[in-house]
Amino acid sequence: MMKRIFNLFLFIAVAVSAVSAQMNKIEFVEYTLDNGLHVILHQDNSTPIVAVTTSYHVGSKNEKKDRTGFAHFFEHLLFEGSENIDRGQIDRYIQNAGGALNAFTTHDRTVYFEILPSNQINLGLWIESERMLHAKVDIKGIETQREVVKEEKRQRYDNQPYGTVLLEALSHSFKEHPYQWSPIGSMEHLDAAEEKDYKQFYKDFYVPNNAVLSIAGDLDIEETKKMIDLYFADIPRSKKPIYRPNIVEPPLLKEVRDTVYDNIQLPAVIQSYRIPAQSTPDYYAVSMLSTLLADGPSSRLSKALVDEQQKALFVGNFPLSLEDPSISIAFGIANMGVEIQDLEAAMDAEVARVQNELIGDREFQKLRNKVENDFIVQNSGVQNRAAALANYHLFFGDANLINTEIDKYLAVTKEDIQRVAKKYFSKDNRVTLHYLPKGDKL
Repeated sequence: MMKRIFNLFLFIAVAVSAVSAQMNKIEFVEYTLDNGLHVILHQDNSTPIVAVTTSYHVGSKNEKKDRTGFAHFFEHLLFEGSENIDRGQIDRYIQNAGGALNAFTTHDRTVYFEILPSNQINLGLWIESERMLHAKVDIKGIETQREVVKEEKRQRYDNQPYGTVLLEALSHSFKEHPYQWSPIGSMEHLDAAEEKDYKQFYKDFYVPNNAVLSIAGDLDIEETKKMIDLYFADIPRSKKPIYRPNIVEPPLLKEVRDTVYDNIQLPAVIQSYRIPAQSTPDYYAVSMLSTLLADGPSSRLSKALVDEQQKALFVGNFPLSLEDPSISIAFGIANMGVEIQDLEAAMDAEVARVQNELIGDREFQKLRNKVENDFIVQNSGVQNRAAALANYHLFFGDANLINTEIDKYLAVTKEDIQRVAKKYFSKDNRVTLHYLPKGDKL
């Protein structure tokens, strides 16, 4: 009952916070401990909740080519427990305190967070310090989590219609850079790895000088600093340099085309365009281009292909916002009786329209309004703010982008959108995959 009441309260608090998230500047304090752990504190006493977030600068791109899936695996493994937390008890501690917790892994980072009543902040700090210093990395936990990850891969990728789209898009788009594999990685690599491989990965990356501790919510700054010193100051920093791949993927030069046969009923077109890294000026224009094309039912691809021409049941386009140059994936699922070549031609026509015609003033203003609203929503709520502050420091070295990054989007002009459409959404800069039902394979 306590958990249900707290979750209901949390939902209301987040909804209220979303309305007023950007009415005032988001204030924060940041500093770095002697061991290299960067700390960001944001005080918001409007509701009695707090989010404790630890972001490690490690994702699937930090893995070896024959040991993929390790970063995502550790997302699961570090819930096993520690020297001072019995196996499987981390969830119970948080739930008994009326809180919630989760974690996620991308190509570039791994994030753990707890949302707690504010009088339980020390619980979140204790758990995160235990993860960083005393995590259980042993064969029992490894074998348990191997099965968990295998089941996740079966449910989310292998047995899900179109579930392999991301995997296929990445593996076709990259041949040198580790973005060629997804965070789920290879089950064969996880099986082949020995206990010593897992222990070494933990020692290499789950260290204070590779992490950001970001806390937002109903807290007292000075008291929180004292607690952070108590739990984290004595954790030793790694003396080894953190592995960061310095690999530049060569340009495609010409379109790559392939056919994928999957357990689906309707064909689909998947187009992956190479795009710049998230920290570059062109990324903001590419992101707005993707929003223009396929974000919501009023977007260009949806209106043209779904509503007017009825060639697609569903269309989309989303850029992968990553630390190194990545891809933007456009996709369309064909309507009954529509030839896949016709669907592809219709998708290309909408891209060509952006390349050849400046968008009108009214549509451009609508686009700007949507981008601004999305930015506000994304930075609302204490957990979102804690994660955003950490992300901005981790990848941009500037946590204050939580207040100013919107200016980079709003500085994008109509001409910029047309320019990046020509530069990045060209046929010689993309991979095109035709997804077909397995029954069509000869």
